[in-house]
Amino acid sequence: MTQKILSNALCSLLLLAPLASNAEMLAMVNYDTKPGITPRREGIAILDIDLGSPQFGKIIQDLPLPPDAVSHHIFYNKSLSKAYITALGKGALRVINMQRKPYRIESVAVPECQVSEDMAFTADENTWYLTCMGSSNVIVGDAHTDKVKQVIAADGKDTFIRYPHGIGLQEDINRIIVTSTVRPSDLGDAGETVTVIEAASGKVLSTHKLSEKPSPSGSAPVEAVFLPHSNPPMAYVATMFEGKLWTAMWQVNQKDFDFKPVYDFADAKQGVALEIYFNQAHDRLYVTTASPGALNIFDISGEQATQPVLLKSIATAEGAHHTVFSPDEKYAFVQNNFLNLPNMNDGSITVIDLQTMTKKTSIDTLKKQGLNPHDILLLPPWHTDDAH
Repeated sequence: MTQKILSNALCSLLLLAPLASNAEMLAMVNYDTKPGITPRREGIAILDIDLGSPQFGKIIQDLPLPPDAVSHHIFYNKSLSKAYITALGKGALRVINMQRKPYRIESVAVPECQVSEDMAFTADENTWYLTCMGSSNVIVGDAHTDKVKQVIAADGKDTFIRYPHGIGLQEDINRIIVTSTVRPSDLGDAGETVTVIEAASGKVLSTHKLSEKPSPSGSAPVEAVFLPHSNPPMAYVATMFEGKLWTAMWQVNQKDFDFKPVYDFADAKQGVALEIYFNQAHDRLYVTTASPGALNIFDISGEQATQPVLLKSIATAEGAHHTVFSPDEKYAFVQNNFLNLPNMNDGSITVIDLQTMTKKTSIDTLKKQGLNPHDILLLPPWHTDDAH
C-alpha cells in the first residue's frame, strides 16, 4: 500500500515537472541606448519576468525599431489584439498585430501628430484617441483601419489644449480628460491645467487649473486615469512637477468635474509623480515617483477612494515609471527610467513583493547592455490592467 502511494506521488511529480520548467511570464519592454553610447539603438525586448522560470530576466525576442524613433509608451486596444507604440521622434505611431507571429512592427501614418504620448480606446474597439504633445492636439483614429478621423485642437480663448500628455476616457459620461504637461523640446513652459472634452463629438468643453499656487504654477499635470466601475465616475490625476495627486469627481447635476488635491508626495520626500495604476479589485492605488524612485501603495477601498491613505512607499531605483503586476498580484515590476534624464535613468526593473511590500530583486538585463527601458507591458496572456 505504501509503495503504491509513493509510486502515485512520483508520477504526480513527474507530470508537474514539465509545467514548472516551462513556467514563463512575458513582458514587452521598449528600450534605447543610454545617453552617450553610440551607435544609437532602439527596440522592443520581450523579457521573461517569471521569478520561477529558468529564463528569468532573459530576452526571449528582440524587435528592432528605427534608431531615431525615440519610442515612448506601449498601449493595448481593449481586445489586446493590437499593441500601439507612441514615439517622441520620427513616426508618431507604430502597431503590432498581437495575433500574428512572429511579431512585426508596422508604421501608422499620423501626419497631424508630433511627439505622440498617451492613448485611450473605446470599448467597442471602433475608435482610439492619441495625445500629441508637440502639435498640441488630440487625434481621433479609426481603430479598424488606423486612419485619422478627427483632429481635436484648441477651441476659443477660454478652453485650450497645450502640450497634451495624459488622457482618460469615461464613456458612460461621454467625457475625456486631457492633461497639459510640458513643452517637449526642453520640458519647459510647464502647464497647470486639464481639459475636458466631449468624447463623441470631440468638442472642447472646459479647462481646470490643478494647482493651489498662483499662476503660472508649473504644476504639470501628467497622467489622468479613471477608476474603473466607480459610481459616480472619478479619475485620479498626478501633477509631475508639483508632485501631488488630485481627484476628479463627476458632478451629476452640473455635468462637470470637481477637482481636489488629495495627497502631496513631498510628505514622503518624493518628487516627479508619474504613473497611476489599480489592482484588480480596484481597492488599491499605485503611483510611481521618479525622484528618488518609489512605488507608492494607497488604500482606496470604500470612502478612501476620495481620500487615499498611503500604506507604503517602496524604494525602487532612480526613475520609477511604468509598472505591471503579476496576474496573481503577488509581484509588481517597476521600470526605472524617465526620459533618460540625469538621476532618473537607472535602467533596471525593480521586482516588488506585494505581500510583504518589500523589494525582492532587480532585473538588470537591459542596464548591463547599456540600454534604458521606457515602458513595460505584459503580453496578453498575463495582462490584467483594465484602466488603461
